[in-house]
Amino acid sequence: MRKEVAIIKDDGWRLPDALWAQIRRLLPPPKFHPWGMHNPRVDDRSAMDAILFVLRTGCQWNALNHTGICTSSSAHRRFVEWTEAGVFEAFWREGLLAYDDLKGLDWSWLSMDGAMTKAPLAGSKKRVRIRRTVASRAPNAAC
Repeated sequence: MRKEVAIIKDDGWRLPDALWAQIRRLLPPPKFHPWGMHNPRVDDRSAMDAILFVLRTGCQWNALNHTGICTSSSAHRRFVEWTEAGVFEAFWREGLLAYDDLKGLDWSWLSMDGAMTKAPLAGSKKRVRIRRTVASRAPNAAC
């Protein structure tokens, strides 16, 4: 049984309990070390708070080490694990479906555009050598 971390004070950026309950059921079961000899696993909610902190603020992963939420290595490892398991995509899909039930989504106004050609002014891959100029020590003929 995993230990749950209770949020005592809402600081405005952590997940509310109701939202965490929805995300928690999408998480894959934890992978246990075959020999059982490793540091205890970081709490899933702390890892999710750390991941969302990075995504929300745009800070570097290593900056997490100074926040006290979770270590950067644990948060990034969990982010990769949950991304590969499709957790974030499933949560996004459920959010869209819930919004569609509440308000309704009108997909008729959407369009998609794209091009698979090279940009006309992108230039070539062949590098042109630019001749460097240096100040001349010769006297200026205009003087």
